[in-house]
Amino acid sequence: MSVFTRLVVELGRLLEPVLAQSATAAAIVLFTVLVRLALHPLSRAAFRGATPAAGCLPMLLQLPVFFVMYQAFSSAKIGGEANELLGHRLFAAPLGSRWTEALGDGGFLGPQGLVFLGLFAVIAAVAAWSAVRGRRAAAAAAQATEAAATDPKAKAKAQAKAKAQGKAKAQAQGKATAKTRAKAAAQTGTRAGAAAGVPELSAEQQAVMRKLGGVLPLLSFGTLVTAAVVPLAAGLYLATTTAWSVAERVWLQHRKEQAERAGQDAQRGDGVGAVRSST
Repeated sequence: MSVFTRLVVELGRLLEPVLAQSATAAAIVLFTVLVRLALHPLSRAAFRGATPAAGCLPMLLQLPVFFVMYQAFSSAKIGGEANELLGHRLFAAPLGSRWTEALGDGGFLGPQGLVFLGLFAVIAAVAAWSAVRGRRAAAAAAQATEAAATDPKAKAKAQAKAKAQGKAKAQAQGKATAKTRAKAAAQTGTRAGAAAGVPELSAEQQAVMRKLGGVLPLLSFGTLVTAAVVPLAAGLYLATTTAWSVAERVWLQHRKEQAERAGQDAQRGDGVGAVRSST
């Protein structure tokens, strides 16, 4: 805990000339960003798993950090010395204060209450954004699954098209061996299954996935409840890491869609070139 305290204090001192009494609050946000940057490789790997629970591992690894943050702003003493962090503020609210304490000092619209209301508004906005995106993703996955189930010809058509492109490409190369052609056909067949968007899941598994896809986004609002009972500093950490998670997932999804479009364009270009060469 002393290492964390020293790090936050030093970051706060660097920011103090610009942010004055809110420098420590900004240091907490910066510290949270550094933690998430360190966990980004794990978040990226979890996203590739394409499961509703993607990102749970980075979240679990943050629990010790959150616990240290909670203790640092809840204890009057650290290492036998007075905890200097408790005297720092975000505008009018001490970083070690809780919402119930803010309500006792001016109510909802008091100086401290307004700081907490601003924090809650940020968390609620991020949670709503996450819930909307999650429900859209779940609905899109359900539609793709239903379309594939009602139109089994889509998969066969995509596979036949991919195999024809692979065969034309192998013929255009001229020196390809039979083993190479078979491997190319197998690979294109696999890509066709992915392009058709047909998951190899049973009906029961698909139903569970749809339910999880509808419920998991709502868990983001649990952060709002947590922020109401923990110290303000811990609430800042929660708001920052939640916003990072949503923005990170949007960015990773954008990169994935870009890569898929580039792959599709490359496949179309290869197929057209192979057909022209064969003719």
